[in-house]
Amino acid sequence: MTLNRNTPGYKKKLGALGEKIAREHLQKVKSFKIVAKNYTCPLGEIDIVALDKKTTVFVEVRSVSLPFAGLAEESIGFRKQKKLRQLASYYLKEKGLNGYLTRFDVVILLFDLDNLAVKEIKHIKNAF
Repeated sequence: MTLNRNTPGYKKKLGALGEKIAREHLQKVKSFKIVAKNYTCPLGEIDIVALDKKTTVFVEVRSVSLPFAGLAEESIGFRKQKKLRQLASYYLKEKGLNGYLTRFDVVILLFDLDNLAVKEIKHIKNAF
């Protein structure tokens, strides 16, 4: 797959690839159980919902590419955090899981666009 900043749908394709790799990483390396991917409700979308033992984890995935990576974690500001909390609350209510342990994690994937190789995966537990 050839992907560069001029490819139509570049951001969406890189994001989808990043989410797929993040799910695999959380399952294989972290032993999470993925319970939902791209969970959508009237309020928006959560990239990944997973279980880490008995904790429901809401995961935001950021896929960035060299040389313009910057600090991806800074892109999850107050408004995005508030939105993710609202989405999580909706999910928990819909699934009858109110009162269960929850956490918000962020997974950042740093890609090299020359070969679409992942240079780094950064998993931030309890990100906010």
